[in-house]
Amino acid sequence: MSTAPYVVTFGETMALMSPDHPGPLAHASTLRLGIGGSESNMAIGLQRLGVQAVWCGRVGADSLGELVSREIRAEGVDVRLTVDDSAPTGLMIKERRTPAMQRVNYYRTGSAGSRFSAADLDHDLIRNAALLHLTGITPALSGQAAAAVFEAVATAKAANIPVSFDLNYRAKLWSPREAATVYCEILPLVDIVFAGHDEAEIAVGQAADPGELALRLAGLGPRQAVIKLGAEGALALVDGDVYCQPAVEVTVVDTVGAGDAFVAGYLAEFVNHESPETRLRTGAATGAFACLVPGDWEGFPRRDELLLLASNEPVRR
Repeated sequence: MSTAPYVVTFGETMALMSPDHPGPLAHASTLRLGIGGSESNMAIGLQRLGVQAVWCGRVGADSLGELVSREIRAEGVDVRLTVDDSAPTGLMIKERRTPAMQRVNYYRTGSAGSRFSAADLDHDLIRNAALLHLTGITPALSGQAAAAVFEAVATAKAANIPVSFDLNYRAKLWSPREAATVYCEILPLVDIVFAGHDEAEIAVGQAADPGELALRLAGLGPRQAVIKLGAEGALALVDGDVYCQPAVEVTVVDTVGAGDAFVAGYLAEFVNHESPETRLRTGAATGAFACLVPGDWEGFPRRDELLLLASNEPVRR
């Protein structure tokens, strides 16, 4: 078992195929093969910032499952896997139709990851963690995956382990109404909630002011409500106090994974007992780094790189 402090998370990580250049996928002559998954992305982000992360998941007994396991372990993350010999590892394929827009197609119906269940949980691992992190993707995968989420939260709460939850809405998995129902069941049980502006509105209704959205989310139970605002930065309501953080300006290459990087930065500082200002500042920096390169997690920074975006020296020797 990992030694504390460590953050534990679980969810589906899939193989990822993406073209090197913008254009119709039908005319792409080559595709790069990698991996991606919100929870494992976040775990990698934590690990690069010096916080031990444990990712639990379920993959098929296939080469793509081996790829998922190898890539995450290579980042130093403690990987706890169930290998399912009766279901395949999920796959997603990116299409960058223009330099500024891309879409993702998922092939995850009946995947091993969607079969994650309470039987795959290590309750002692959760009871001894510094934090349990979950996302809204997992309960959207299947009824048994949703049941695993609620059982994990119950285990954490019984052991006084803080729980963070990123709404992470996926329109291809469920409707806003279905998501809102589950969000409102989970939010009273968690300590920290992360949401984009549109995601927060699914849970608590429309509001032009992100501060109002944070207030409504916190009203459901979490002591910390963090609204991710992309190029506008982030806002956090922590124990009744409001904190604002501007985004770090960068030349954006790929925004996929930036939200996961932000969450990793915020939670790394939370586990290290840093102030809300420091949590937001680190989250903004890690989110900016994620935008600098293609891929879901490859651009995430290590702690000694966090100040590079503020440096005026183009070459360091």
